[in-house]
Amino acid sequence: MTIGRVNPNHTLETQGIEGLGQVHYNLTEPKLVEAALARGEGRLGRGGVFLCATGKHTGRSPKDKFVVKTPLTEPDIWWENNPPMTPEAFATLKADMLEHMKGRDYFVQDLFAGADPAQRLDVRLVNELAWHALFIRHMLRRPERDRLESFVPDFTIINCPSFKADPKRHGCRSETVIALNFDEKTILIADTEYAGENKKSVFSVLNYLLPPRGIMPMHCSANHAPGNPVDTAIFFGLSGTGKTTLSADPSRVLLGDDEHGWSDRGTFNFEGGCYAKTINLSREAEPEIFATTERFATVIENMVYDEDTLELDFQDDSLAANMRCAYPLHYISNASTTGLGGHPKNIVMLTCDAFGVLPPIARLTPAQAMYHFLSGFTAKVAGTEKGVTEPQPTFSTCFGAPFMSRRPEVYGELLKAKIAKHGSTCWLVNTGWTGGAFGTGSRMPIKATRALLTAALSGSLDRATFRKDPNFGFEVPTGVEGVADLLLNPRRTWDDPEAYDRQAKKLVGMFSENFRQYESHIDDDVRAVALG
Repeated sequence: MTIGRVNPNHTLETQGIEGLGQVHYNLTEPKLVEAALARGEGRLGRGGVFLCATGKHTGRSPKDKFVVKTPLTEPDIWWENNPPMTPEAFATLKADMLEHMKGRDYFVQDLFAGADPAQRLDVRLVNELAWHALFIRHMLRRPERDRLESFVPDFTIINCPSFKADPKRHGCRSETVIALNFDEKTILIADTEYAGENKKSVFSVLNYLLPPRGIMPMHCSANHAPGNPVDTAIFFGLSGTGKTTLSADPSRVLLGDDEHGWSDRGTFNFEGGCYAKTINLSREAEPEIFATTERFATVIENMVYDEDTLELDFQDDSLAANMRCAYPLHYISNASTTGLGGHPKNIVMLTCDAFGVLPPIARLTPAQAMYHFLSGFTAKVAGTEKGVTEPQPTFSTCFGAPFMSRRPEVYGELLKAKIAKHGSTCWLVNTGWTGGAFGTGSRMPIKATRALLTAALSGSLDRATFRKDPNFGFEVPTGVEGVADLLLNPRRTWDDPEAYDRQAKKLVGMFSENFRQYESHIDDDVRAVALG
């Protein structure tokens, strides 16, 4: 039985997905909330939010992600980062999954990935869970209702958490699997209720499809000046560096918080919503994001709440440190209605340096920008994982290695070329520690970070006096209005300057060791940065 609005010439049956129970096509948010509640998938929280838990998987399963290896994909995929699956194993996995799905109800959403109509990807998501359909309806871009009757998907994602893969039979690692088949334009997801797999699978596809068109796919947030999309800024950064928080500047227009493309026409958001971490979220520090946790149909994942009042606990991470909320972009008052911006005037690379070495801001040359982009550095702090007793470096190339379908140098060269063509100014911003490493120093004051970013984005920082950093060679301002001069020179913030020097030498060595993997694939100017 079919419920909802769909192109009659492109139903699941025409795609060979047959024998299902009720198929709900393109239900709106109220209907999806009703369905999820009726099916016992979660609870209705304060303000009409949907409260749910994701079971054993509270984050992505990158080790269970595979790409089908065919003559089409073999030359281009970064196989060291994307384990291969044979076409035969994929065919068996798909047949077994479709057989398992028979008689069960499914929720289909036909959506766009990409605010630029010339570059968008039309995606069909087939979800076993109603709340997964609600989640992805928030996260991607929603067509006008009259467009649904002519919608033809470019890619189809089938997500079946109740199906468990057989590693021997299906050529995977465990019962959990995310399998991407670029020849068949199909993605299969099994044995995980973590909704983020839906969204990141789409990003992986775009990371494969867009570079040959000269379009740079970016794991970044973005905003622009009010009434002036030409003044666009993008913010690269790994989890915990402030990518969502710093881009949600009330004085600027938000394009998006996570995934964007950079084409010859400018910047465009891939998504139609935001997926924000809620650990320690506060009404005072981040009022716009906090307000979404009290709005109808926002999806609240893995948060502890009071059983009587349903009040959320933003400090209790006993279910998951990766607790999140998913909401549509229009829940943010200063969000762009088009998702389109200009060529980035400023590129900000965010890092959380728990070693206490990097300055709060530095200006990068194009070669230095490529070096730090390929490095993708941040740091784990002691206590975040078992056995981590001191800061640990994390290098995730392109600030998003798990989603990179092609070799990192492909994206690095694209970024470098676009910076050169459009004259973007690049900044490295440290939101981590100052005055010592984690455990000795203190976290970089958010007020100082915001002041530095305001100066950078306004152009006033370009007129400052700069010094050359002796460790990394980039330029560091010596004075910025509203920021203590001491803070701009991290060595001076340490009680023991010689201890800083030892820590800096150690961090430079970590960067160099990590970068050796790219040296044979890069140009001489970037190699010169790597060699110091």
